[in-house]
Amino acid sequence: MRKGNRLPLWCAVGIGLLTACNSEGTQKETNGAQAAVASASHTPATDTTKKVAAVPAPADSTAAGDSTAATAPAEAPIRDEAADNPGAILPHKRIVAFYGNPLSKRMGILGEIAPDKMLAKLDGEVKAWQAADPGTPVQPALHLVFVTAQGKPGKGGTYRLRMSDHLADTVIAWAARRNALVFLDIQIGRSTVQDEIPRLEQWLKLPQVHLGIDPEFAMKNGAIPGRKIGTLDAKEINYATNFLNDIAVKYNLPPKILVVHRFTQRMVTNYKDIQLRPNVQFVMHMDGWGDRVLKKSTYNAYIKKEPVQYTGFKIFYHNDTKKPGSKLYPPKEVLALTPKPMYIQYQ
Repeated sequence: MRKGNRLPLWCAVGIGLLTACNSEGTQKETNGAQAAVASASHTPATDTTKKVAAVPAPADSTAAGDSTAATAPAEAPIRDEAADNPGAILPHKRIVAFYGNPLSKRMGILGEIAPDKMLAKLDGEVKAWQAADPGTPVQPALHLVFVTAQGKPGKGGTYRLRMSDHLADTVIAWAARRNALVFLDIQIGRSTVQDEIPRLEQWLKLPQVHLGIDPEFAMKNGAIPGRKIGTLDAKEINYATNFLNDIAVKYNLPPKILVVHRFTQRMVTNYKDIQLRPNVQFVMHMDGWGDRVLKKSTYNAYIKKEPVQYTGFKIFYHNDTKKPGSKLYPPKEVLALTPKPMYIQYQ
C-alpha cells in the first residue's frame, strides 16, 4: 500500500482466555472481556487496539511506512539444516492443527467441543488436506494456549496466567490418541520469553511437543493485553530458537518446531536478524481473520514479503465467515498461495 493511504482492516480475536486460579491452583473460566469484533482504519505508524487481519497491498509496493520490508523473490530459498535430521517433520509433512484451550469454548475448536468430537473433526480436516495434496503426508496436531494473556495484572503484574501441569498432560494424552503433535503456546503479557519458556522444558523434552509464541500479547511500555497489539523483536525470538535447539541436543531429539504468530508489520521486528538453528524448524504463521481476499493480502504483505523459513496459515471457523457471503478458505485455495503453507491451524 502506498504511503499515506488508509485501508480497511478486519479485526480478529482480541485477548485470550481470561481465568482465575482457586486455592488448589486449578483454573476456572471467568467473565473477562474478549476484544470486540469490528473494523478499523490503520497505518503502520499507529497500532490499532484490536487484532487485524489484512492489508490489501499493490503487488508492486511494500506496506506503507515499512523500512524493513523484504525485496526477496516470491519463492525465497528456505535454509533448513534440520530438514535432513532423523524425525524432522518439515517439509516432509504438512501439519494440520486444532487451536485453543480446553477451559474455554471461546478460544478455539480445541475447547469448543468435547474431546471425542474434536478429534473426529480433526480427522476430517486431515483427510481433506490429504486429498488436496496427496503427495504431502498430513501430520495432525493440537495447539494449546498454555500461558494466557490477562486483562488484569495478577500477582507480579505480569498480565498473564500459567495453566496447570495437568492441563498440558491432558492435551498431550488426547494427542497421543491420534499420534498427533502438541504445540504449547505462550501469550506472555508483560512477562518475558526468558521467564516463560524454561518452565516448559518438562514437556518440550518429549519428541512430539513443540512451541508457539504469540507476539500479539507480548506487551511493551506498560500496554495492557487486548487494548493494543503487542510485539516481539528478533532478539526475543532468538532466545526461543536457541532454547529449543539446546533441548533437542540435550535430549537427543528430532528437530523442534517454533510457530510465531503474525498479522501486522510491527508484531515482529528485525525479522532479518532471526537466527535459524540446526535443530529447529521455524514457522511464521499468518494469524489474522477476514474474508479470503483480506487473508491473502495479509499473507502476502507480512509473511511472503518477510520470509524466514516455513509459513503457516490460520483458518477461523467462525470469524472468517462473519462477513455475509464469506466462506472458509478451502485447502486447494490455501495451497495456491506462494509459498505453500506447511502449517495449517484451525481455531
